[in-house]
This record gives sequence, C-alpha cells and structure tokens, in this order.
Amino acid sequence: MAIAAVVAAGLILGGLIVNRNQSATPRNGEKAENDVAAPQSVTGGESVKGPNGGKYFSTDGFGIEVTIFESGVPPRFRVYLSEHGKPLPPSAARVTVTLSRLGAPTEVFAFIPEAGYLLGDQVVVEPHSFAVAIAAERAGKSYRWHYSQVEARVAMSDAVLKSAGIEILTAGPATIVPTLKLPGEIAFNDERTVAVVPRVAGVVVAVNRDLGEQVKKGDVLAIIESQALADLRSRFAAARTRLALARTTFDREKALWEEKISARQDYLAAEYALSEAGIAADLAATSLRALGVPAGAMVRADNPARFEIRAPITGVIVEKAVATGEALAADADIFTVADLSTVWAQIVVYPKDLAVVRVGQRATIKATAFAAEGTGTVSHVGALVGEQTRTARARVTLSNPDGVWRPGMFVEVALVAEERRVPVAVSATAIQTVRGLPVVFGRYGDYLEARPLQLGRSDGRMVEVLGGLAAGAKYGAGNSFAIKADLGKAGATHDH
Repeated sequence: MAIAAVVAAGLILGGLIVNRNQSATPRNGEKAENDVAAPQSVTGGESVKGPNGGKYFSTDGFGIEVTIFESGVPPRFRVYLSEHGKPLPPSAARVTVTLSRLGAPTEVFAFIPEAGYLLGDQVVVEPHSFAVAIAAERAGKSYRWHYSQVEARVAMSDAVLKSAGIEILTAGPATIVPTLKLPGEIAFNDERTVAVVPRVAGVVVAVNRDLGEQVKKGDVLAIIESQALADLRSRFAAARTRLALARTTFDREKALWEEKISARQDYLAAEYALSEAGIAADLAATSLRALGVPAGAMVRADNPARFEIRAPITGVIVEKAVATGEALAADADIFTVADLSTVWAQIVVYPKDLAVVRVGQRATIKATAFAAEGTGTVSHVGALVGEQTRTARARVTLSNPDGVWRPGMFVEVALVAEERRVPVAVSATAIQTVRGLPVVFGRYGDYLEARPLQLGRSDGRMVEVLGGLAAGAKYGAGNSFAIKADLGKAGATHDH
C-alpha cells in the first residue's frame, strides 16, 4: 500500500508539470517574440535588475523599474511601467519617489510622462546615496516599495578620525579676504637707479671701482684727463683775474669821483667793466659746477685737465663699461649705480584681472626659489596692454634693507582684495575632488559622506560655500585626503 501511494503521488505531480508547460506554450501558432520577459517579481522591498538596467519591483503582476539617467544630461529619475511583463504607457500609473539623505531634508519627486517612460521633475543631486520610497497608484490600487543605495560614504569612528589627523568642524559665517595671485619679477627701482656719465670728454687714467661694489655718494669711481676741462678751468681763472682787476679799478674810480677828481663817466665805465667781469666769472664757475667740480678744485695749478668722476648716490655698481686708457665721450654711460634699499616687484596682470588690481592695494610677495616673503603696496598700474603679451604691468614698491630681493628673481604676488563677510564657509583643507566635483565630507553619526559644493570666493584659508552645505553642518577637515583614500579602499561605486 505504501508503494502504491508513492506511485500515485508521482503520477499526479507529473500531470501537473505537463499541464503547466502546456499553458505556457503559445497556442494557435502565436509567437511570444514581441513580449518583454518579466524579471522575477520580488516583494517586501527587494528588487532585481530590470531590462533598462534599473531596479525592478513587481506586485500582483504590476511592475515598475526605477533608473537614474545621466548620460550627457543632468541626472534625473526615469520610471518604466509594465504589467505581466508587457510595457505600459507612462500615463497608466501615477508615481511618486521620496528620497531620504543623511543630514538633509526629505526630497519628493513627481513625474512627467515622456515617450515610453515617466521623467522625474527635478535633478537628482550628487551623491546618489539615499533611502528611496516608491509610491504608485494604478487602477484604484496603491503600491509601495522601498530600497536604498550607498555612495561616497565611509564609516570612521572618532578614534580613527583623531589618529588620521582629521578634525570635525562646523560650517558657518566667516570673513573671506580674497587674494589674486599673479606672477612677477624683482626689478631695480628706476627712481633710485642712476647712469653715470663723464659729462666732459676725456681719456681714462684710472678706474677705482668694480662691478658689484657698494659705493657711497661722492666716492671717486674713475679719473679722466680732459682738455675741455682744462679750458674751462683756464677761462675760470682768467675770469677771476679780470674780476679782481675790475674791482680794483672800480674802487679807484669811485674814490676819485667822490673827491671830484675824475669825471663821472670814468666811474660809470669802471662800474660797467666790474659787472661784466663778475658775470664772466659766474658763468665760468657755473660751467665747472655743472660738471661736478667742487669749488675748491675749480682751479688746479698742478693738473687742470684732471677730473674725478664721483658716485651720484649711495648704492651698488650694477653696470660698468669703462677701462683705463679709453677715450670717453661726454655722454658715455660708464657706470650704473642702483640703490637696492628698495626694489620693484613687476607684476604681470592679465586683462581679466585689471578691474581687481588698483593703486594702494596691499600685496604679499613670495620668492619662488627659496623661502622669502615681504609686503608692500601697489604703486603703479599700467594703462596699456602689451600688443605681443596681451598683458599689462603693475608694480609693488618693496623695502629691501637686507638685500634679500635681487633684481631678476621670479616671485608670486598675492594681491589682497576687499574683505567680505559670507554666511557659509568651510576650511580650505576640507575641499577634495570626487568624480570631478569639489566636495567636503559631511559628518553624520559615525559616517562621513561626500557633499558636492558650489564654491565662491577664497582666501586660501576659508572658502565660501554658495550651495551644497548649510550653516551648522559638521564636516571633516585637516587631513581630509585620508577620508577620500578610505573611500577608494571601500570600492564605492556609481551604479544606478
């Protein structure tokens, strides 16, 4: 009897399998090749992958597939409807999607019918890490499904954060002092750089100073012998002799005229001669002073052709073009002396930055080759843009008492713009880049999750936040790269 019961059960089960296969086979020659094969429906909040690559849910034959489409367009939800595996028009049901993110308000998405699918009414902002609640209504019935996806999120305890050098800060108001960084080069202060010329033609008999030497005003740089100088000294000596003779004659004629011995016209003639002699002597002395000849050296009995070329200012000899025995013209540049106690930082200003750079603006100058930093103010902004370089020039006058700044050095000039108070800012050390977007990692319990930001002005210390993070939000700063590195180890994906 037991064996008969087992055989009977097998026959019944086999008949049921045959009947099921027959009911699934197209009848009357019909083909099912145009039908969409429905994935296995799973209720209770779980999903399978749908034909459009999204998450597929099905209850009582009604199916819905949710995707986030972002190929070449901002990411938006697309929902595909089906019934018993066959596509439904997008108007066949009303769908609402609700997103819940860490530390953010709930987002509700309505949908607009498009060709073959329902399109979300707003952009799904990054990161795509949230809990999703789907509500659908069709033919008087309501359907509910749930799912969640995690992206750009890592779990790090407070102890791990401390060991990694990560500090948790709070986004909030801050004073931003924006800086504009421009390339520059140290140059001589043209207002304190002098080209030395002999001012009289002659032959060099001695060169007393060399290139790079520090000199004081009045130091003898070179000595020349000049026939022109000898002629000037001779004329000056002759003029002085004539002046002395004319004064003696005038004194005698004046005394004789006062005693009624000589005629008035003799007295007047002597007065006129004295005036002419004085003018001639003054003219000769002025010619010598113009050459820099001291009053005591205007007449030299030993060598009237000797002329000492002296330093016009205190500074450094930066150019030298003279040698002993050389014949010099009166206007030959033989030395250049520069006072390096102040120098210029010449700045290259691009056209887009001309509106920002202005005279009187504070500037910080940093050397690119070694650790040196100084401050100054913009003393000049060029009015023209170079035809070849398409840039303008500005300069900062820089104090250089220790000679640190040497002409020819390349520098970086940071110009300080107007201070601004902003409602939300974050530390510059918190900014990282994830998938090409600037982000900070918000702190939510034991989790850190990327928050893409819209950034504004920065002063290198703080960065203005225009969107993506609210005031009062906690975020990771300091060694925030460690968070990004840990995110990479976690193998975070971007699969929707």
